[in-house]
Amino acid sequence: MPALSLLALLLALLVRPAMAHGISQVDPGSLWSFDPWLLSPLYVVGIGFYGGTQRLWHHAGGGRGVSFAQVAAFWTGWLIVALALTSPLHWLGERLFTAHMVEHELLMVVGAPLMAFARINGPMMWSLPAALRPAAGRCLNLPIVARPWALISHPISATALHGLALWIWHAPPLYAWALQNTGIHRLQHISFFATALLFWWMLLHGRGAGRSVRLRDGIAIVCLFVTVMHSGVLGALLTLSTRLWIPSQDVFADEFGLTPLEDQQLAGMLMWMPMGILYTGAALFFAYRWLTAMEEHSRLRPIRAD
Repeated sequence: MPALSLLALLLALLVRPAMAHGISQVDPGSLWSFDPWLLSPLYVVGIGFYGGTQRLWHHAGGGRGVSFAQVAAFWTGWLIVALALTSPLHWLGERLFTAHMVEHELLMVVGAPLMAFARINGPMMWSLPAALRPAAGRCLNLPIVARPWALISHPISATALHGLALWIWHAPPLYAWALQNTGIHRLQHISFFATALLFWWMLLHGRGAGRSVRLRDGIAIVCLFVTVMHSGVLGALLTLSTRLWIPSQDVFADEFGLTPLEDQQLAGMLMWMPMGILYTGAALFFAYRWLTAMEEHSRLRPIRAD
């Protein structure tokens, strides 16, 4: 399907619910989801980040400790995640494969990298009362916390966990189970977002940062290349398959002029192309930084030699 046709079909998904007879008969208020199990952690993080940022800026000055760009990135990412989980997109995602894919891509490749860039650990620590911060720091350094974190925050581990979540939850039995069971559906969303947040955190702030920016960026390029490859394969399998993977998610396909198989194929194209483009764009950004650092290092070497 040409790119323009794909774009036109995606736009149709946004405007046609008002015309589709099945959706128009649903109470508009019921299209919004307010699941406390998903929203409570989101609000806790949002309130903590806001309070910690205000307290930090009060002591250090505006833009110090956490930059204005990081604050803007956090709230943009927070809003995207909140809307993905509460807006009618979430409701439609339980009934249309394409909408479900859009929701998950917003969580994994838009909301997660923005919130990872914000580096929320500093403001969250400052959100605690001053008397509790030393104790919180000691708790984070306890072996029972520090060792598991060291394991999962390794570049290989973070990339593997992110990829594992993507593949496991698109296995037909588990995907269908998530649609039928609210608790499993929550776990699916949390695992997608949490592993994506860990993955982007590792790329932006992970190992190598203290030793060499070039090393960190080189690792990021490799991890993104691996992620582009395996997510592209999964997207291609969904797109090219002649068999319906999730028969239970075809409730509204015909109302958008799609057969259930076409809905699945469009969802696969969204994973294959737009998601791949975003990962590739991030890899190019890290490659640019890596090459720039290499060039600067080459210029400084003769000066150090003198």
